[in-house]
Amino acid sequence: MCGIVGYIGQRDSVPIILDSLARLEYRGYDSAGIAVIDEDGLKGSKSVGKLARLVSMLHDEPLHGPIGLGHTRWATHGRPNDVNAHPHLDCTGSIAVVHNGIIENYAELRERLKAQGHRFVSETDTEVISHLIESHDKGDIVDAVRRTLAELRGAFGLGVISSKDPTRLIFARNGASPLIVGVGQQEMFVASDIPALLQYTRDTVVIQEGEVVVVGSDGYKLTSFEGAPIERKATRVTWSAAQAEKSGYKHFMLKEIFEQPSVVKETLAGRIDEGSDVRLEPELGSIDSEMLRAISKICITGCGTAYHAGMVGMYLLRSLVGLPVEMELASEFRYGDPVLDTTALVLAISQSGETADTIEAAKIAKSRGASLLGICNVVGSHLTRLDDGTLFTRGGPEIGVAATKTYTAQVTAMILIALHLARVRAAKPVERLREIAQATSLLPAAIDVVLNESDRIKRVARALSEAQSVLFLGRYINYPTALEGALKLKEISYIHAEGYAAGEMKHGPIALLDRRTPVVAVVTSGHVREKILSNIAEAKAREAPIICIGHADDADVAEIADEVIPVPRVEPLLAPIVNVIALQLLAYHIADFKGCDVDQPRNLAKTVTVE
Repeated sequence: MCGIVGYIGQRDSVPIILDSLARLEYRGYDSAGIAVIDEDGLKGSKSVGKLARLVSMLHDEPLHGPIGLGHTRWATHGRPNDVNAHPHLDCTGSIAVVHNGIIENYAELRERLKAQGHRFVSETDTEVISHLIESHDKGDIVDAVRRTLAELRGAFGLGVISSKDPTRLIFARNGASPLIVGVGQQEMFVASDIPALLQYTRDTVVIQEGEVVVVGSDGYKLTSFEGAPIERKATRVTWSAAQAEKSGYKHFMLKEIFEQPSVVKETLAGRIDEGSDVRLEPELGSIDSEMLRAISKICITGCGTAYHAGMVGMYLLRSLVGLPVEMELASEFRYGDPVLDTTALVLAISQSGETADTIEAAKIAKSRGASLLGICNVVGSHLTRLDDGTLFTRGGPEIGVAATKTYTAQVTAMILIALHLARVRAAKPVERLREIAQATSLLPAAIDVVLNESDRIKRVARALSEAQSVLFLGRYINYPTALEGALKLKEISYIHAEGYAAGEMKHGPIALLDRRTPVVAVVTSGHVREKILSNIAEAKAREAPIICIGHADDADVAEIADEVIPVPRVEPLLAPIVNVIALQLLAYHIADFKGCDVDQPRNLAKTVTVE
């Protein structure tokens, strides 16, 4: 939710921290701040607004020092303003803290500390940490941090710098608040996400839940909260720094849309054998074939875009495997009394592997005895340490807040899981499963065909950019495609948009239609094509402008639509991956025409690590 950066070494920390924060600004951009130690002690600067404002302030009033912390904030406790921006100091001004997450018992700690004479200046839960460390400091700042951690409740990642110990930085993680150490030559880096480190090092150590890391210019020391030593060597990240840059595209989102053919190809690599059978056994951990043959139901959970990918998976699994499949929003999972036992398989989907609601859902699934399969993009993340097996989506870093390539990677993973499970359970003829697997291998080429229509989609987008409200329609496996298209449009253009199962139009939404309310309908081949054409005719009769995602040679679509965005014919069960590309481009171009901040839409953050 927030971005944390730390540096210690021989160089000036300030430009390194600012550069790294710029690569983390997708995690939050309500405010930004920095704290460094120089020969005169601890100094800092912070400001409400995006990082550029802090950079401007530091140009006028420079800071320098070989050790420092930085933070970019997405507000949870306290309004976005200068005072609530991080870092937060103790009463003496010698300890500064940056923090990502929520301290659940901050109110009671704050009252206790105030009674002891501590002076608070902000509305945040974070400030409690700096004062609590101060209260425990008896000359050993690391020990004071450990004593503080013992009193905190919640999910958090935090960083501590102190002028009393100017040769070390201290970081701690509890729950879904990622922290990664970057190992350099006589210098060390720490950040909330890998893209912030890639400009400087590719040797990284993922800090796990319940761990403290103390870093100096000569290395790092990893322990548990209680102080027990932990040995973990650095691993090399294969992503290059260029992968986390725009590569000539106007926005990260557009770059990531155009990366989708390679992302799908990577997600498929090595998972379909020469005989066109999907084989995932090496990756599913303890979820072996015997267990998969014994399951009686499947439950899928996720949030936002991941939930929509799970919905596509629901239709795939019902069609190919023939088991009962339930969908549950991760944010509702813990409150909905899920009926799970040892014969249930739960699929938890999270790009980051750190989404707080999804992590809680995963913990509940485990507590009920269900098998847990994670679908995730980040190795070593919280979800991957909870689950019984992980299918990684291999999407690489996604910088744009609005998910694009991670969605298609997740849907690709759902296709693989459905084909694998159907083969293991002999739920469909093997010839049919191989036919779908072969068609899946052709998806990157089909996506390229849609990407080549970007200029045409841009022309359609110009006309839609003045709309106040847009309805998206789909049926069956393209119902979640409509939901995802509507989500993309509202996220980045701020136009009200809703996705509906087309058959529900007559049960209420049709009342919204007139010539000022465009309808975007997904009408590709399949057994519900005629049904959705009838639903579109109902919208057409209300004078709503009709934009169809359809096949170029479909005369019925051409006759009923005001605009057609052509997509190639593919196996109907695989169509959501191809169709959503057109909707992503449509949303992108509309937002760009409106002059919106496409990569960092207001009020949103890339990784949601609070409930």
